[in-house]
Amino acid sequence: MNVSTFEKTLDLLHRGMDAQEMRRQVIANNIANSGVPNFKRSDLNFESELKRALASEEERPALELTRTDPRHMADWEPRDYKDVKPRKVLDFLSTANNNGNNVNPEEEFMLALENQMRYSLMAQAMAFEFSQVNLVLRG
Repeated sequence: MNVSTFEKTLDLLHRGMDAQEMRRQVIANNIANSGVPNFKRSDLNFESELKRALASEEERPALELTRTDPRHMADWEPRDYKDVKPRKVLDFLSTANNNGNNVNPEEEFMLALENQMRYSLMAQAMAFEFSQVNLVLRG
């Protein structure tokens, strides 16, 4: 594994763990407001945007246009994954209760459990990456 791959892997894991922490706060807020009339639940959008950014690094158009002047707009540029930030979004479309609140506490608890499992998995992956470095340094 070269250094740039190691750094990118750690950076992606770190960003993912930060997003899971933000999602934990969003879910906790949803649960805390599950009885408030007209409260709309929130979610965090991160993984799908990160996936698109990572895919854009490897995709190239079949026909890439040549820029003859630096002022011309490029027809394609890869998106840097470092520019992707977690985005909190409100769910205005669904209504679960008669009072206008759309928080389903059971669903939120399941999302919290899934979120915790993802965070733990990323922490284990990060620990594995560092254990591999320790093996190389000892050997």
